[in-house]
Amino acid sequence: MIAAKEHFPQLTPAEYLDWEEQQELRHEYLNGEVYAMTGGTMNHSQIAGNFITLLNIHLRSSGCRVLNADAKVQIAESNDYVYPDVSVTCDERDKTATKFISHPCLIVEVLSPSTAAYDRRDKFNFYRRSDSLQDYVLVDTQKIEIDIYSKNDRGRWEILSYVAGDIIELKSIDLTFSIDRVFEDIIFDSEPEI
Repeated sequence: MIAAKEHFPQLTPAEYLDWEEQQELRHEYLNGEVYAMTGGTMNHSQIAGNFITLLNIHLRSSGCRVLNADAKVQIAESNDYVYPDVSVTCDERDKTATKFISHPCLIVEVLSPSTAAYDRRDKFNFYRRSDSLQDYVLVDTQKIEIDIYSKNDRGRWEILSYVAGDIIELKSIDLTFSIDRVFEDIIFDSEPEI
């Protein structure tokens, strides 16, 4: 999904949360500014759906919550709220959350050319503030490629890149799978996505 800044009134975090519940479209809230979320492509939607299916099957009856792009995540130690494409929380503090989660262990962003730099740099800088986050997954929509930022035992972030035929490991939820499952039934267009 793409966040687009529009002219919204300045809102406090509490006002934003109340206002957002009344909106037809989703809006992210960063540094006191409201950003409308625009739609993605068919590949974007299907890749996110494939990932959610994979995670739901693996985490069924585990007590973890697998959430789609309609679920807000509060950025740690802030009053900022974003909508990742997929998030997972296994934290007791998020079990009864109804408006947003605050302690994700896994976040997935499906990239588009217009958001890739933002997702890789700025959004990752926001997300990694969270002590609970262990894996940040970036999925390409133009080719079979996934980058995963994983927090190691020393609390440092490492990046691993995967391509067609690779086996992926998500330590945060103890899941190993073929990258091809994420890209199942995806048709890559010769025209670049916007």
